[in-house]
Amino acid sequence: MSAVDNILDRTFGLSAKGVTVGSEIRAGITTFLTMAYILLVNPAMLSVAGIPFDDALFATAIAAFVGCVVMGLWANLPFALAPGMGLNAYFTFAVVLGMGIEWQVALAAVFLEGIIFLVISIPQVGWRTKMINAIPKDLKIATGAGIGAFLAIIGLREMGWIQDDGATLVNLATTEAFNLSHGALIGMIALLAIAAMMARGMKGAIIIGIMVASMYGWMFEVYDPYNDFAAGGAGWGTAYASAPDPNEIIGFVGLPDESLGAAITALGDISGNWDDFLLVMIAFLFVDIFDTAGTLYSVGRQAGYVDADDTLHKSEEAFMSDAAATIAGALTGTSTTTTYIESAAGVEEGGKTGLVAVTVGVLMLSGLFLSGLFQAIPTFAAASALVIIGAMMMKQVVDIDWNDSEMVLPAFLTIVLMPFTYSIADGIAWGVITWVVIKMMMGKWQEPSPIMYGIAVFMLMFYLGPGDTSTFGWLFDTIGI
Repeated sequence: MSAVDNILDRTFGLSAKGVTVGSEIRAGITTFLTMAYILLVNPAMLSVAGIPFDDALFATAIAAFVGCVVMGLWANLPFALAPGMGLNAYFTFAVVLGMGIEWQVALAAVFLEGIIFLVISIPQVGWRTKMINAIPKDLKIATGAGIGAFLAIIGLREMGWIQDDGATLVNLATTEAFNLSHGALIGMIALLAIAAMMARGMKGAIIIGIMVASMYGWMFEVYDPYNDFAAGGAGWGTAYASAPDPNEIIGFVGLPDESLGAAITALGDISGNWDDFLLVMIAFLFVDIFDTAGTLYSVGRQAGYVDADDTLHKSEEAFMSDAAATIAGALTGTSTTTTYIESAAGVEEGGKTGLVAVTVGVLMLSGLFLSGLFQAIPTFAAASALVIIGAMMMKQVVDIDWNDSEMVLPAFLTIVLMPFTYSIADGIAWGVITWVVIKMMMGKWQEPSPIMYGIAVFMLMFYLGPGDTSTFGWLFDTIGI
């Protein structure tokens, strides 16, 4: 064992976990490849809100690096972080474009949310850990299964196998299943190949599948249906896969011109608009708490970091890593940073220590220099990994006690609302709400803890209220904030 290996072994406890430097780095690369799309998608989405693309790319890479390194070195957990999908869409389309709030002020809301997040995660406070531990075990297991379903619908959509439908909401897309120039077929072949390699016990199966599908796509300029805006795709990339231009692969994006420190400056421009600002901040905080909680528990359970008493190892450190990344991201120019469900890819590859997260963080910095390469990875290739990860995470559903009639509906709603609403937080919220209400209707008032009652009431206030506003919005209007 080399000197470097010895240092890494002592730092991360590799031998105690039964892993090696090579296996942990391989797991980190696997996780990175499944979430590298964020280096393209997040800047593209935030640029619609007015943040310069290069500024947002810099912020995305830095936020991911900070979060992953803190998670790896402090919490020693194999969980990767980056600006969250869904949260960036809310930032752009609901807050900036919908409410007319300047992106600088929206960044200020994310910044303050991150600070609150950090405070309630401090071990001496421990509110977040107490909150998660108060949620029934079966609901937390359902969260993992729901995330699997959520990953699957994202992956199938990005592969080009499903599409929206005016009558049925979702339908089978026009896949041209026998056309070797169509990304749907290549993505499905990659998916089946990954599944077969994993069944044979091959390490690096997901990496191999993604890279082979990408190279095939580059060689034959395969059609990428998810990026065909004219045909109903998301339109973030090009409709046909193409190899990266060697002359454009390497090049530093530079420090942010407009977004660096804009969140701090914008705090002085909130006067007269505190009601909208507080609503936005509460929304960011709410979604961040439950997205991260659900992801950490489900991936942690899969990685063996949940104790027999259903407690997540080093939860405070993990939550504070998430909060630190959110603060760093807001200061440099991106929406809320959160723990990624794609971390399950590295766990499936055998990752068990913080070296996995550090590897992802270092690779995320490459986005500052290799954005051309990341942009060239076809969506259908990376999406095949999401489906296989979703399948692996769904296996947790067998551990739910389906004979408990009081848990059937809450667990079911937790699972199905995540893909149906495209929101992990919505699934968790209505699972908790229905569980508490059913217990009350059964006369079992003592079973839900005060924390669970508090969570349920808070969630109801977020979703319901007089007229077309939430309870929070009504309260702010009433007291004249």
